[in-house]
Amino acid sequence: MTEHLNLLPLLPELTLAVGAMALLMVGVGGRADARGELVLWLSVAVLVLAGVFVAMGEGTVTLFSGSFIVDPFARLLKILALIGAGVALIMSRDFWRNDGGVKFEYPVLLLFATTGMLMMISAFDLIALYVGLELQSLALYVVAAFKRDSARSSEAGLKYFVLGALSSGMLLYGASLIYGFTGSTEFSQIANAVQPSGTNLGLIFGLVFLLTGFAFKISAVPFHMWTPDVYEGAPTPVTAFFAAAPKIAAMALFVRVVISAFPAITDQWQQIVIFLSLASMGLGAFAAIGQTNIKRLMAYSSIGHMGFALVGLAAGTEQGVQGVIVYLAIYLVMTLGTFAVILSLRRNGKMVEDIDQLAGLSRTSPLMALALAILLFSLAGIPPLAGFFAKFYVFLAAIEAKLYLLAVIGVLLSVVGAFYYLRIVKIMYFDAPVEGFEPMPRLLAVVLGAAGLLIMFFFVYPSPLVAAAGTAAKSLF
Repeated sequence: MTEHLNLLPLLPELTLAVGAMALLMVGVGGRADARGELVLWLSVAVLVLAGVFVAMGEGTVTLFSGSFIVDPFARLLKILALIGAGVALIMSRDFWRNDGGVKFEYPVLLLFATTGMLMMISAFDLIALYVGLELQSLALYVVAAFKRDSARSSEAGLKYFVLGALSSGMLLYGASLIYGFTGSTEFSQIANAVQPSGTNLGLIFGLVFLLTGFAFKISAVPFHMWTPDVYEGAPTPVTAFFAAAPKIAAMALFVRVVISAFPAITDQWQQIVIFLSLASMGLGAFAAIGQTNIKRLMAYSSIGHMGFALVGLAAGTEQGVQGVIVYLAIYLVMTLGTFAVILSLRRNGKMVEDIDQLAGLSRTSPLMALALAILLFSLAGIPPLAGFFAKFYVFLAAIEAKLYLLAVIGVLLSVVGAFYYLRIVKIMYFDAPVEGFEPMPRLLAVVLGAAGLLIMFFFVYPSPLVAAAGTAAKSLF
């Protein structure tokens, strides 16, 4: 009984849920012109407070008969998800301000989505996992279609909703099969029930359906089909949020489920992860080459990067999981920095999304062009930038796990992927300038500057992140 009364480990989730409901009241009751921005900044404060509560925890605690776990892995990934959500929220202010004012529902929905993400990261039971996943997804479907007067935004929301419902159904079907064949929904009991010898075929089917649901959430090939359309159609700040925080929560869930619930049949799920990894890296590298819209390009880029992160998971080792966490942290910074630039591409009051319109940016906005070039070189994995080390850690783990072919193909596809990042640098620095953009808003400039510096100087002092990722990975094994 006392276990259920200890709600301290739940403080971050409770803070977000109660904060979101309180801010809903503030939004409804305040003055129409001012309440949107007030709710936005209060939402950022709620996210910061939740982050403080996450950081205060220590050790490993389980709640609700073992269905909710707070360990070093959960804490580190929660902090990354909260950073992603908070920065994406701050970056959205100027966009909504130029679009007729900040609507208070937007930050509230993002808080609910983040609550779901934190639940996903701490889920240690198939039911808790599904509750967190749906809480996140339902809020995301709405924000994808947030611009009601835009046909593109409505289409993005509808596509995401229909395909998301399909993936949730598959995930539930897989979870029910796993429950049927193991007699439990809790990860530790599933791990005890699953035997390496004579594994039940029904259980393998359940695992495949479960991983299909996860693959959809991280937009891994062949369940990526929603990503380019939703990224392009959703409002740009929503796309920035999609590309950052939900990816981290879904990947954390993926890692925890296969490592904690199915350690005995690593050989089986490893094959699925290797396929998802190779397919995602391949499609991300080749499909992005012909893109002319920068948001679609970032969609294919995110598909490719999730493929690279899965290389670490495919190793199935502690070092591999450490590599995945380092990769996710660096990917988060690179993505937020790049979207700070995309959000500031505004000319004559309209957002610009065509890559060709970046021509001559180095002459019209030299500092923005330099920061974006650094981020693009890092996304391509060029040393000594942080993106190189992200790939280095996952490929090293794959080589140590004797997955030589996966590592070699990954490196080759990384070279192919470098082409479309370098093409943007070439357009910025060598093409004839087009008309300049409006000055970059200060909030976006701060995010871009911070991201550029973190990426550029990561190699000077990488040990805090690497050590934290090592501690987090160790708590899973």
